[in-house]
Amino acid sequence: MNHFAEIINNYRNKGILIDTSILLMYFIGNYNKSLIPRFKRTNKYVPEDYELLTSFIKCFTKIITTPNILTEVSNFSDNLEDKHKTLYFSEFTEQLELLYEFYTPSQDIGKLDHFAKYGLTDSGIIYLVKGKYLVLSDDFPLVNYLQSKSIDAINFTHLRPINW
Repeated sequence: MNHFAEIINNYRNKGILIDTSILLMYFIGNYNKSLIPRFKRTNKYVPEDYELLTSFIKCFTKIITTPNILTEVSNFSDNLEDKHKTLYFSEFTEQLELLYEFYTPSQDIGKLDHFAKYGLTDSGIIYLVKGKYLVLSDDFPLVNYLQSKSIDAINFTHLRPINW
């Protein structure tokens, strides 16, 4: 817990970047958390994960994102049943107002050494965050890579045993 408290303290006012699948779970949960375990793209989570996530991100003054993350979240969201889409995307639009979005040109990301291994979205995260933002992800290879480069990142799974 002390490790998490130190990281939170360091990034409280800087911000937290939430990776795609967790941000998707957050958006789905904001709309209707009972959909989380029933939706194909979030069924590895439960409503309690949403509660955990919302409690954790309240520790930060800013939620950081990129156009690539938001595009993935939007594309995955499009798989919702039609009866949910209008209200969900209305909620999605409201949530966008609360995010700090940073753009890096794709041609710049494509030139990075790790691009072939991590792709556009994750390489963009790696490029953006070093020394600036904390990363929250459940992508084990990404978190390990970030940590190997002395970039602060937390695997969402490691938050589960902690009561926030």
